[in-house]
Amino acid sequence: MLTMSEINCIKFLRNEKSYSINSISKALGINWRTAKKYADHDQVPREKTIKKNGMMYEEKWGEIVSDWLTEDYKLKKKERRTNKKIFEDLKEMGFRGSYRTVCYFIAEWKKGKDTPEEDRDQNYERLIHPPAEAQVDFGLTSAVKDGKYIDVHCLVMTLPYSNAAFCVALPGENQECFLHGLKMIFNQLGGVPRKIRIDNLKAAVVKPRGRNEEAVFTDEFWRFANYYGFVPQACNPRRGNEKGNVENKVGYIRYNFVTPAPVINSLEHLNRILEEKLIKDRNRIHYQKKKTIKELLEEEYDYLLALPGNDYPAFKEETVKVNKYGEIIIDQTKVHVPRGYNYGQLTVIKYWDRFKVISPYGEILYSDYRPYMNKKRDIPWSSILKSWLHKPRVVNYSRYSPYLPKRVFEYLKIDDLSIRKERIKWLIGLLANHDMNEIDEKFYDFIDQQSDQLKEPKYHPFDVDWAKYDQLQIATERSETQ
Repeated sequence: MLTMSEINCIKFLRNEKSYSINSISKALGINWRTAKKYADHDQVPREKTIKKNGMMYEEKWGEIVSDWLTEDYKLKKKERRTNKKIFEDLKEMGFRGSYRTVCYFIAEWKKGKDTPEEDRDQNYERLIHPPAEAQVDFGLTSAVKDGKYIDVHCLVMTLPYSNAAFCVALPGENQECFLHGLKMIFNQLGGVPRKIRIDNLKAAVVKPRGRNEEAVFTDEFWRFANYYGFVPQACNPRRGNEKGNVENKVGYIRYNFVTPAPVINSLEHLNRILEEKLIKDRNRIHYQKKKTIKELLEEEYDYLLALPGNDYPAFKEETVKVNKYGEIIIDQTKVHVPRGYNYGQLTVIKYWDRFKVISPYGEILYSDYRPYMNKKRDIPWSSILKSWLHKPRVVNYSRYSPYLPKRVFEYLKIDDLSIRKERIKWLIGLLANHDMNEIDEKFYDFIDQQSDQLKEPKYHPFDVDWAKYDQLQIATERSETQ
């Protein structure tokens, strides 16, 4: 490309000295076409619009991924989709491109949005893991049950030799949940590891390891370990690298299997989902040993301890006082016990999911689910719908769409975006005085009340026989659960 001084020289020779194009070309030693371009054409500046090519920009896929990334950017990093998860979701929607194409687009979108982490030079010694040694840790994630978020504590056990993982969803991280979760994992594995390395969990450790001191485990955990025959090992405080395999696997399970938060019927439902996905995941090739995880796990079976013949009863027994209102405190929650005030003290037996209250004479006075089994968090529908109002096309593939009641989702799914925006506004107004479950229950009543204000066209599905639609939905849900 010529400089402005060279271009001015060409203009001067052409306009002032009346040089021919050939003369200019020879005098300046430039190509004839170049001389012609700058001698006879005006160099007028033009706006340059760079239009990117490719299926991510010319088709709908780029917009879909951008909307997903915008949604995830508001969440904690551990709750965001991975590139692999985004690619798999796109494939289900008919995407024909490659994983690399998606990664390039995401990398470009993220430029300037994430602050790069500081480079750290902290080297660790590579460990050699013998067969039948395990690592255990908890990881916190979320699921959606009955239209609301619930906190799920995933107990993860890995066998570093094969890199196989097992995971069970639990409502808490107390001792009863911890022991119950280990029992479930042992049953899934079909044996018991010889050594289990754990973090300094309060459910198992009374006093962490110190300088020249071994960790002190709870009596209940020692009894459990002796019954199954494994040797417990505790990590040093603030040394997560000592169980790095399970630390990494907790994140792997969260990002690949429970992000976005799955819709579940119960914890048992979620456990079935996790078990099926982890069994399928063992068909992967081990990152170092060039065998499948499944093959390496089969090699470990010869080193595992056998399961005991009888089930271990995991529970905790406590003596509690009753206040003057006949209430006791369980899991930081006051629970009323019928005829509880008649006794000075009561015995409470806690299981991982239930509890029972027993009188001094051995009578069961009360039994129920533990309070944390019913803890739920509202999905911030008002905020979500307000963001959808600015981008109504995102409704069809938003991470939050599966959490909507089915009839509400179908109501918002209309192709006309202007009508969709009006419906979103209407739902936002309803949410000011009602929650989403109540809107779902009284949906047809609300539609009858507001149909005149919405100014819907005659072909709008208000005229559908919704009773038949509900029957079809119930039949579909039953077939899915069977």
